[in-house]
Amino acid sequence: MIRRITLWVRDMFIRSRSLNPTRVVAGSFAVIIIVGALLLTLPAASRDGQSAGLFTGLFTATSATCVTGLILVDTWSQWSLFGQVVILAMIQLGGLGFMTVLTLISFAVRRRIGLSERLIMVSTLNLNDLDGVVRTVRHALMGTFLMEGAGAVILSACMIPDFGLAGGLWRGVFHSVSAFCNAGFDLLGGKFGAFSSLAGYNDHPVVLLTIACLIAVGGLGFFVWEDLLQKRSLRRLSVYSKMVLLMTLLLLAGGTAFFFVEEYGSPAVFGDMPLGQKLYNALFQSVTLRTAGFDAIGQGGLSDSSKAFSTILMLIGGASGSTAGGLKVGTVAVLLLALRSGLAGREQVTFRGRTIPYRRVLNAMTLALVMLFLFLVSSMLISTVDGKPYLDCAFEVASAMGTVGLTTGLTPTLSPFSQSLLILLMYTGRVGLLSFSIAVLTRRQHPAKIKYPEMNVMIG
Repeated sequence: MIRRITLWVRDMFIRSRSLNPTRVVAGSFAVIIIVGALLLTLPAASRDGQSAGLFTGLFTATSATCVTGLILVDTWSQWSLFGQVVILAMIQLGGLGFMTVLTLISFAVRRRIGLSERLIMVSTLNLNDLDGVVRTVRHALMGTFLMEGAGAVILSACMIPDFGLAGGLWRGVFHSVSAFCNAGFDLLGGKFGAFSSLAGYNDHPVVLLTIACLIAVGGLGFFVWEDLLQKRSLRRLSVYSKMVLLMTLLLLAGGTAFFFVEEYGSPAVFGDMPLGQKLYNALFQSVTLRTAGFDAIGQGGLSDSSKAFSTILMLIGGASGSTAGGLKVGTVAVLLLALRSGLAGREQVTFRGRTIPYRRVLNAMTLALVMLFLFLVSSMLISTVDGKPYLDCAFEVASAMGTVGLTTGLTPTLSPFSQSLLILLMYTGRVGLLSFSIAVLTRRQHPAKIKYPEMNVMIG
């Protein structure tokens, strides 16, 4: 049966006359969202036995598949065990990527991975070529289940005293997968209140730091994992892996320092927390903004400066080929390096003795400008339509586009129009930008047939 399903899906998405990775990625995510929305609309998916409605199901399915975490209803209070299982399955499929999961099924039935599948895997994981792609995917799957399993064990041990054996085990598994896939869905509303996320565990360093580690590892990217596994030495890593690790470290350290200082005396955020608790909550806030969406301190109480800084971190996101969303740290690193070269008056953009091709720099600028344009227009549109403060609207838009899931509490109160716009932004943030990146990176360069004379343009 599994073999038949695998072959049927392959024939639908892969064995076409014109293989188009962009369409395969966008189409596979759309199918998962539609199927998930229909399942969540069933009365059996709701705790009270009443259908949650198609729009709520669609919003939740999009948020889960695009590993965002924005919700209209509390996950524990609204959804039954069946609904929670559907959400968890969508999170896992969305985090790993549909084609990666399909490859897992192919491994299970011992079917040979064909050229078509390899091309799709190269595109979805943002790899440079076919060399070792199957090995990379195999290691990615093994690493994913190993990390999620280890996280589930630790989190279950912490939650069993609060929820009992069965409840603690289920929550341990659910939150481990949700954290590793950078989704941000939680099942803690029944004990700590609806939409409370991890606020009830902000005094539990083991829970917060375990989830933070899962988020960080999931956001590094499969290529960096493979590089670390093969080289087993920081010195021997590829230049790209060093760039990702350096940027990740700087963003996490900088974010921790900023929130610790900015919100140190804020009664609405850190309150009367001891010094150590403030420190690891500041660290967790910096980590979760990297497209994870778990909330331990309450985003509505943040100062305007913290909201603005959070918006920037959410738009940056994690690394390419990872479970995270956003513009990606590699793209931001290229932009910063281009800025450094421009200020220094150099024509070449370099990093650690390597030159970054002009085409890559142009692609990074194009992607950044497209994302910035969508962010500004969407924020202004929601603020105008709903009459909400612009900064709060920008926070929600950045959370949707960066597939983060953090909220100041605004999303459930928005109009259906604005909520529909957030659905499109979540899909765009996870699928659109990925598809756009694939289309840009895989397109062929066409030399100009006609060369026009240069013109002088005043800059600045």
